[in-house]
Amino acid sequence: MTMKRDQMLRALARHRTDEVVVAVYRAANELIHVDPSELNYTFNAAMGQASSAALGIALARPDRRVVVLDGDGSLLMNLGTLVTIADAEPANLLHCVCSNGTYETNGAVPVPGVGRASFRDLALAAGYRDARRIDSLEEWDQALPELLAAAGPVLVDLVVEPGEETWPDDFRTLHSTERRDRFIEALAGGRP
Repeated sequence: MTMKRDQMLRALARHRTDEVVVAVYRAANELIHVDPSELNYTFNAAMGQASSAALGIALARPDRRVVVLDGDGSLLMNLGTLVTIADAEPANLLHCVCSNGTYETNGAVPVPGVGRASFRDLALAAGYRDARRIDSLEEWDQALPELLAAAGPVLVDLVVEPGEETWPDDFRTLHSTERRDRFIEALAGGRP
């Protein structure tokens, strides 16, 4: 049984404390509505770059837990990032892949390799400390406390339903310089 992406995000919001959350595309748009934290780093027009941005933040701020909400299509655009992340060994990185089998932003074009390629297996082969696949909201909700505390890098392949448009697109918020500045300030947490 799969879960809806907004349900997955609501569960994350319930367990979230001071984690930085990096998200792109549909997950980013829903995140700003479900959990509008100053510690959300959201952007569009950067397919394949969520995990790289999250890695940079995780390395720059090893004192902060960083959660990246990647898409299956997005991760496929930059699959080499798995090896880069594993090599950097960020203990504070949780890499969540929202797997819905489509490039949802691009008209729900099917993602290649669905049912054959395993992000869990790819992450483990690349050298991630742990990786798992979760396909139910109950399992996700129960696993979150452990996942948010686990030494990373950890990848979770989250099976979510495609085709959600729960929230209207809010590009003004996603791309606002004010939002970016508030993120930088919140991430600095009083540091220069």
